[in-house]
Amino acid sequence: MNGLHRPSRPQPRASRPWSFSGMDYPETKKKRNFAGKILLAAVLTVLCVYILKNSSSFTTPTAFSRHETGVTHVLVTGGAGFIGSHAALRLLKDSYRVTIVLGIHLYSVSLLQDNLSRGNFGAVKVLQEQFPEPGRLQFIYADLGDPKAVNKIFRENAFDAVMHFAAVAYVGESTLDLLGELQHSKCLLLYYHNITSNTLVVLEAMAAHGVKTLIYSSTCATYGEPLKMPITEDTPQIPINPYGKAKKMAEDIILDFSKNSDMAVMILRYFNVIGSDPEGWLGEAPRPELREHGRISGACFDAALGVIPGLKVKGTDYSTADGTCIRDYIDVTDLVDAHVKALAKAQPSKVGIYNVGTGKGRSVKEFVEACKKATGVEIKVDFLERRPGDYAEVYSDPSKINRELNWTAQYTNLQESLLTAWKWQKSHQNGYRKSTSLALTY
Repeated sequence: MNGLHRPSRPQPRASRPWSFSGMDYPETKKKRNFAGKILLAAVLTVLCVYILKNSSSFTTPTAFSRHETGVTHVLVTGGAGFIGSHAALRLLKDSYRVTIVLGIHLYSVSLLQDNLSRGNFGAVKVLQEQFPEPGRLQFIYADLGDPKAVNKIFRENAFDAVMHFAAVAYVGESTLDLLGELQHSKCLLLYYHNITSNTLVVLEAMAAHGVKTLIYSSTCATYGEPLKMPITEDTPQIPINPYGKAKKMAEDIILDFSKNSDMAVMILRYFNVIGSDPEGWLGEAPRPELREHGRISGACFDAALGVIPGLKVKGTDYSTADGTCIRDYIDVTDLVDAHVKALAKAQPSKVGIYNVGTGKGRSVKEFVEACKKATGVEIKVDFLERRPGDYAEVYSDPSKINRELNWTAQYTNLQESLLTAWKWQKSHQNGYRKSTSLALTY
């Protein structure tokens, strides 16, 4: 032994089990980090798209969101109602682009449990079926009393004009003591909210978004009970029921607003509407709980169909020839023709106010006899006390609209108008109830 210490050879380490979960492999870690970043980016992208699509500033461009040369885009409020749906039909036939907004102030939900509106979705369904082409018709359900919702509609659509029909429109209901004093007061407020307040919201949105033409659907109820017949546009407006008062207030707001703007305004004060679409596509189908307050034609048809036992004529002691009220009955087809003519003639910075009627008054007893002949049914008639808020005699002088808009009522045969409506009623005894599938926009 030379005394030198020779280092011992390293001994091999004892093998031990590998714990993959606790080991770091640089390449695997890089791959995992890269995949995580991709996943995070994807999630953020989806989130951004979702936020943008649901933000009020993001919309997918459509034919409705841009102005187009040669195409007039009309917003029709209340376009699922009886008159509004007929107006939308006429506009579509005349190649207008139409957006129907149906809404009622949410205030009414808490008052009368009216959780949708008084229009018929089935009427819009019919219009969609008849005009399915892209860019012709769209339907939006919104609360017209909500400024944010209304402004969103105007911001996302390029309207050229507004036809404002949306309203609650039953004289009897507006004066009705439903469940005592408190409920009666609430019913009155419903009319002012839905008619007057909502009109102000629509006007403000039009001004904010540069929509320059308004066709306002008003009523002869703003005149009250004039001392002299026929009613002209200069007849003093002294309404005697909440419906007429709310409409006059809306008119006043429109007229005041127009004094400081270049808006083209047409106000149409129409009389008692009857009839139906001659082609049979549309008709009047009030919701069951509103039938009692509806038009006399609806009551006549219900009696003829046996839905109700007979017809109730309220008031036989008026100072008229036969003691019953006298009214100017205008066919809905003539009425919407007047609206379309008003739209065509509307001029910037000008206001046109027109009575829309036949110029001939008919008594309720005359109307009932015509309804009996149209339906072929000997309707039972009960004569009752007057209905609060009704007028003895109301009929128009339509000479101004004849002269300035070249409009004259064409459907003036009372029995024929009732027969047209009766045909629709017989074939739609459940109204539009079967029509439930709709392409809605919220």
